[in-house]
Amino acid sequence: MSATKRDNRLTFVQNFSCTAIAGVTARTLISPLDVAKVLMQVGTKDTHEGLMKSFTNVYRTQGLRAFWKGNLMGCLRMVPFSAIQFSAFHRIRQHLAEENGRMVPVNAMAAGCMAGMVATLVTYPTDMVKTRLIVQNVKRKRYKGVFHAFSLIVREEGLLAFYRGMLVSLLGSFPYTLVTFVSYETLDQLWNKPSYLYTPLQSLFNGCMAAAIAQTACFPFDTIRKKLQAQSPVIRDGGGVDIQFRGAIMAARMTIAKYGFWGFWRGNLANMCKIVPYSGFMFMTFEMLKRSMLHQNGYTASLLDSTPKPGIDQTMAPNELQAWMKRHT
Repeated sequence: MSATKRDNRLTFVQNFSCTAIAGVTARTLISPLDVAKVLMQVGTKDTHEGLMKSFTNVYRTQGLRAFWKGNLMGCLRMVPFSAIQFSAFHRIRQHLAEENGRMVPVNAMAAGCMAGMVATLVTYPTDMVKTRLIVQNVKRKRYKGVFHAFSLIVREEGLLAFYRGMLVSLLGSFPYTLVTFVSYETLDQLWNKPSYLYTPLQSLFNGCMAAAIAQTACFPFDTIRKKLQAQSPVIRDGGGVDIQFRGAIMAARMTIAKYGFWGFWRGNLANMCKIVPYSGFMFMTFEMLKRSMLHQNGYTASLLDSTPKPGIDQTMAPNELQAWMKRHT
C-alpha cells in the first residue's frame, strides 16, 4: 500500500526523497506496534497474556527503547526494496503490456506479484535480521547492531540461515496480491467515480481497507515466516519461539496444536492498529515535503499554501518551468 502519489512537478530525486523520508518517519512512529506484532507472532514469553499486557511486560523487562528494536534495519530495508520492486515492475511491464502500453488487470496483478517476489528475494536477509533484532532482549543482547548481526549469523549458522522462511513468504505473495487486487476493485465500487477523481481521504480509505483485508487474509504466512526467521539452533531458548519444530509444515501443525487455528493470527490486532497511523503519517509527511519542494521549484507562492502561483502552467515539468522562467525574467 502506498499513501503517496508521484507528482510530475517534482524531479525524480525529489519524489524519491519525499517518499523515502515519509516512509522512514512513518515506520519509526509506528515501531512499537510492529515490535508487539512480531513478538506475538514468534510467541515470546512477554506476549502470552495478550496485546496490552505485552506492552507492559516489554517496558518492564527491557525499557522504552525496546519498542524501537530493529527499526534501523527496517528503515534501511525500505529504500532498496522499493527501488528493486519499482525497477522489476517496469521491466516486467515491458513484456506484459499491450501495444498501446497499457496492461489488462490480470497482467497488472501478475506484474505486481512478480515484482514483489523479486524484491523479496534480493532483500530477504535484511528482513530476517530485523526479526532477530526485534526478538532479542535489549538488556541481554546477542547482536550488538545490524552489522554485528549479519556477521554473527554467517559465522554461527551459515548463509542459508538468512533465507529461513523465504519459501513461505514467496508462497504468500500470490494470495496477498490477489486479495489486494480484488479488495481495490470492490472498494472502487463504493465511490461510483473514476479513481483519478478520488479525494486524498477516499484514496487513503481504500488503501487502508485493502491492506487490512489482504494482510488479515494472508497473516498465517507471515506468522510462520516470523517463527522460521527467529528460530535458531545456537541460541539457548531457540530464538524465543514458543513451539519446537523443523520446517514450515511442522511449524504450522505445532501452532494449531498449541493455540488452535487462531494461533496463526496472533499479533494481527497490533498489525491492524498500525495500518491507519502508518498511512496517515506517511501521507502527511509526504505532503509537507512536497509542498516545500513545489514552492522551491516555483509552482506555488508560499510554503504554507499549496495554491498554484498565478500565471504558472502546472503541467510543465521542473526543467521546463525553469527554462520558461529564464525566458520571462
